[in-house]
Amino acid sequence: MKTISIPPYAPTIIESTRAIGYTLESAIADIVDNSVSASASYVEIFFFPIGDSYIAILDNGCGMNSGELETAMRYGSQNPNDKRAATDLGRFGLGLKTASLSQCRTLTVASKKDGSIEVRRWDIDHVIKTGEWSLIVLETEEEINAIPRIDNLRELDSGTLVVWQNLDRLKVGELNFDRSMGRKMDNVRTHLSLVFHRYLSGEIGLKKLQIKMNGTLLNYTDPFLTRRNTQVMADEELFIEDARVVVRPYILPHISNLSADEIEELGGKEGLRKSQGFYVYRNKRLLVWGTWFHMMRQSELSKLARIQVDIPNDLDSLWTLDIKKSTAVPP
Repeated sequence: MKTISIPPYAPTIIESTRAIGYTLESAIADIVDNSVSASASYVEIFFFPIGDSYIAILDNGCGMNSGELETAMRYGSQNPNDKRAATDLGRFGLGLKTASLSQCRTLTVASKKDGSIEVRRWDIDHVIKTGEWSLIVLETEEEINAIPRIDNLRELDSGTLVVWQNLDRLKVGELNFDRSMGRKMDNVRTHLSLVFHRYLSGEIGLKKLQIKMNGTLLNYTDPFLTRRNTQVMADEELFIEDARVVVRPYILPHISNLSADEIEELGGKEGLRKSQGFYVYRNKRLLVWGTWFHMMRQSELSKLARIQVDIPNDLDSLWTLDIKKSTAVPP
């Protein structure tokens, strides 16, 4: 049998994968996933909408050397069927690239490990010009010093800095980018405080995570109001393909017993009704919430019901987890 190798045409693939469907908040959450997988305890998000605008995400994780960084920058760097560490929030080996380039045309990743900083860059316009998978290596001091927030990385013992520049997708149709970016980053703040709430709260068994945005610390949003007199029912354990799934039902306090701030935290009176249902977590990171998966309809009678479902990353294929980690379907 004869075979020939037909590598994909780089400009077409890179432009096509930009349309996977990331929102700004899901794209940034995907980068924070990598920080959690790198054992970071601190993530800071910087955004600068004026002039040469950028978004930068910095963490104090374990960092990468040159070989590890180039693997991370490769499209499809990880087989989704490979067994991974229990703390690994990745799956396809695409998130860093597809999430970032869905929002910008230039992705720069600088990483510090063992005292050395390595920098690699995907520039879509450069890839189109060369017609090849041409990853840019930044080596000179002048090139590295020009990277926004690089000094913040230098101050850390180890860590990684992800920088998005040429934010073309975020600027589309915006007359006042400064104001619109502020609104969009407010949505990011709300999204991260919910999706990573178990890490931000320092839940037992998890390494506590701090997230800052332009110097302001994020508070966590607890969808179960566990600090209140929420009814917590007994856990139910299911074993599927030797992997443990834990189901824990909650009944929230009646709305008459909630403060105005708590109702607001739950999305207001209308949000309280829309947020009922299953909350599916993969390695304690929230994937899908506020749905009954077509098992029943949302109603007034069930609006206080929340069901926490913890699944391990061993069951990704059964839950048909998508690249954005924003869709999962129960088997």
